[in-house]
Amino acid sequence: MWGGLGIVGSAVFFENSIDSISEIENMNIQGKDLNLLWLFHVLYQERNGTAAAARMSLSQPALSHKLNKLRHEFGDPLFVRAPRGLTPTPRAHELAPLVQRLVLELEQFYERSEGRDFLARAERLHLFSTDYLEQMLLPHLLPRLRAQAPELVLVTHNTRGQLPREALEKGTCDLAIAGFFADLPDTLRQQRLLSEDFVVLSDRANPVLGGKRLTLKSYLACEHVLTTLTGDLHGIVDRALEARGLQRRVAAGLSSFLAPVRLLRGSVYLLTCLRSIATEALRGDPSLQLHELPLDLPQVELMQIWHERTDADPLRRWLRQEIAAVAAECSATL
Repeated sequence: MWGGLGIVGSAVFFENSIDSISEIENMNIQGKDLNLLWLFHVLYQERNGTAAAARMSLSQPALSHKLNKLRHEFGDPLFVRAPRGLTPTPRAHELAPLVQRLVLELEQFYERSEGRDFLARAERLHLFSTDYLEQMLLPHLLPRLRAQAPELVLVTHNTRGQLPREALEKGTCDLAIAGFFADLPDTLRQQRLLSEDFVVLSDRANPVLGGKRLTLKSYLACEHVLTTLTGDLHGIVDRALEARGLQRRVAAGLSSFLAPVRLLRGSVYLLTCLRSIATEALRGDPSLQLHELPLDLPQVELMQIWHERTDADPLRRWLRQEIAAVAAECSATL
């Protein structure tokens, strides 16, 4: 709601409450960025820049830019760095009760004015993602969407391993979900959906492993199949091995997260994949075996990304909330 707040339309709503602050009593509210009040509200609650940025779906540079505007607006540092985050100044403590009341009243205003009529809109929303995420999320998500927004049509597209930045900016992509997006521009918002670790899949009868626990030595003794959405065979696993002076033998790189699983049965191949992919594969094929990866890798953060232009749209905001709820349910089963 706050990303697309209409300044002129909200001016009258704020007028009476703002009068009680002497510094902004006589200001021209039409020229003010009222979204900065939401920033103040979140920072005062979190007392941490990283946590506030995550909650507001902002990058750290975008948060810093807005915080500088907020400080200029009120002529006070408001939040200063401390060993464990941010400490409010006396002026921030003074402003906090009124800002909290303003934010609460505005949220209640929009809840009353919007209702749930947006769920009756006949729209086609475009989701950019990957085949494995479609497999994990859509069986749970689509029934929820159809039950509550029957006129909504969801169209999925493959990201092809890249952030669909141009599509997001043009409006031909409403939402992008993946675990490999980085260096987002300030115009994009993000929300973490879940975290996943890497595991290894093999055939139970893999002769190289011999039914024993997978070690780094046996991991390197096997041939590997992997997913590459861009054609690059040198991924996160290979970089981690390279840092230790090691290298694995790659037999094939496929443009799918799901297809490599089909190559494991009766083979000496290993597949290093996300735990959710392995878990789903084991449900459908008991001849496969899951191993813990004998290599330290960071977890993958699955994120949903959208353009700030659609941040306040109630239908798209509702879709993001539904996706987050489904992702939380899926995460609980991993």
